[in-house]
Amino acid sequence: MLKEIAKLFLKLGIIGFGGPAAHIAMMQDEVVRKRKWMDEQHFLDLMGATNLIPGPNSTEMAIHIGYDRGGWKGLIVAGLCFIVPAVLITAVFAILYKNYGQLPELQPFVYGITPAIIAIIAAAVYPLAKKSLKSTQLWIIGIAAMALNFAGVGEIIVLFGAGFLAMALKAMQTKNAGKLSALLPLPLLHITGTGLAASGSLGLFLTFLKVGAILYGSGYVLFAFLDTELVATGLLSQQQLIDAIAVGQFTPGPVFSSVTFIGYQIDNFQGALVATLGIFIPSFVFVALLNPLVKKIRNSKIFAAFLDAVNVASVAVIAVICIEMGMATITDWRTVTITLLSFLAVFGFRKLNSAFIVVGGSLAGYLLTFVG
Repeated sequence: MLKEIAKLFLKLGIIGFGGPAAHIAMMQDEVVRKRKWMDEQHFLDLMGATNLIPGPNSTEMAIHIGYDRGGWKGLIVAGLCFIVPAVLITAVFAILYKNYGQLPELQPFVYGITPAIIAIIAAAVYPLAKKSLKSTQLWIIGIAAMALNFAGVGEIIVLFGAGFLAMALKAMQTKNAGKLSALLPLPLLHITGTGLAASGSLGLFLTFLKVGAILYGSGYVLFAFLDTELVATGLLSQQQLIDAIAVGQFTPGPVFSSVTFIGYQIDNFQGALVATLGIFIPSFVFVALLNPLVKKIRNSKIFAAFLDAVNVASVAVIAVICIEMGMATITDWRTVTITLLSFLAVFGFRKLNSAFIVVGGSLAGYLLTFVG
């Protein structure tokens, strides 16, 4: 069992380009459609629960799946196997960057990856949307969630807002409004710097531990936070942070592995190690605490309504990410061609491994850059 878990998440850690939405799409394809480790509804419940806690979503989803499949050992194996490949690849770039002052030219290969990833995400979102949209009320919540997210409202506000709205409506229908009040004080964490200076290895570890414990949102939120924590305090230059963002985008696995790059620039291997440990440790703790509660939440009518709405909002947020990626990436005939071919592949050959789509998109991007 543990060998199966390790094999799957090592593969996803190596070929998982495109950010959290793409990673979750690949996990859905592997654990629901191919391996039948869980059904669509439970996968949705885990995805919704993951979106409600701080930290890197796709890493936490991997940890959830590992825990479901192999208990505590599965939790650790899945998390490490998904994280370690990205950390090692990022560490190589960090060493090259520190020694030579620049990153290698990978743009021709990266060019075709994002269009291929868009197709992979779309293929995963479609069945998840069908499963989550169970009623007219959930359709309305899903459309509203997409509109709010497009308008710039933060993901965590959209998710909790959808959940509390659905729970309030269910409470009114069942005349159990009193049960709702127990959850209303639940805080929505607002990301602000606390002024903790990263002095030495312990300070660096505590800085990244704090980030991993309270950070909601995408990798871009992470970099905005680190700008305040590290650039403003002089530990990292603005250019180094920008280059860390670049590394996070064109390497596979969790975007949060960029902190390995950042830690190495600050304090070589020791800095890379403590930064990486600090950012990811909270994810293991949160999932270990949350996973046993998911099925209990599903068995309560009021809390199930909350979870259903969060699931719909989660799918809506992923759809928005997919659309925004397309608007930013599909800008010429080459990217249009790669996107269309990728859609044909994922929907026409359902058994085709997503790794081939990623590699095919990368090679197509490389070859088409030489076509006038």
